[in-house]
Amino acid sequence: MTSGSPGLHGRALTRRYDGHTIAVDEVTVSVAPSERVALVGASGSGKSTLLRMLLAMETPDSGDVTLDGAAIRPGPARSTRWFRREVQYVPQDPGSSLDPRRTVLDSVAAPLNWLRCEGDHRAQALAALDSVEVAVSMAGARTGELSGGQRQRVAIARALACRPRYLVADEPVSGLDLPLRDLVLDVLETVCARDGTASLLVTHDLAVAARTSDRLLVMADGVIVESGSTTGVLRSPQHTHTRALVDAVPRLPVLSRP
Repeated sequence: MTSGSPGLHGRALTRRYDGHTIAVDEVTVSVAPSERVALVGASGSGKSTLLRMLLAMETPDSGDVTLDGAAIRPGPARSTRWFRREVQYVPQDPGSSLDPRRTVLDSVAAPLNWLRCEGDHRAQALAALDSVEVAVSMAGARTGELSGGQRQRVAIARALACRPRYLVADEPVSGLDLPLRDLVLDVLETVCARDGTASLLVTHDLAVAARTSDRLLVMADGVIVESGSTTGVLRSPQHTHTRALVDAVPRLPVLSRP
């Protein structure tokens, strides 16, 4: 991997808290154009901290983040606007990122204005809502009136409205029941495949990772302990942390394939 290679890259990222507690320890990670990657690990493994650094939401103590060779670090909105157009984020809890007083349409259209995207923002927002199967009749509803599954789909629509090349999702189906989880995952897979959008999905759920990724990264104690094709890693896990994760989910669909 070179700093100028296409894709979203984090090189030797390290983050300490309180000056000595290491959350992420010299981790190198990359997402190539159109690639589907899952990052899995137990709670406290460092996944969320790594994610925040890749999203330029948190400054690493050492290491760097680049997009297509251009360095990116947290900074004023003006300096990171180009990056936000290319890399969008779906949070774990859309309720914390959606203003409950705003309408669905306004919530999806607002980033288009802030990011200075060209075109008809209303039409683009409606198209994004349609892509995640949110009916036009819901456009005038306030986000605070929506169900959990509806809010998550609105959060995905908002992230996709500017047609980013990279989508980063943090536990996007955590807390949803099985039918809603399947619906949200279907939406993510369909839209990313249609637009050629690369995805980095952070999850503790190996079943979700098996369904949504081609390449799997396993994180433990602040480092990547195993990586490879999703099928290969799940069928033949090498690291003790990976084996423990796989053993905890005996009915992984990828393990039952011929």
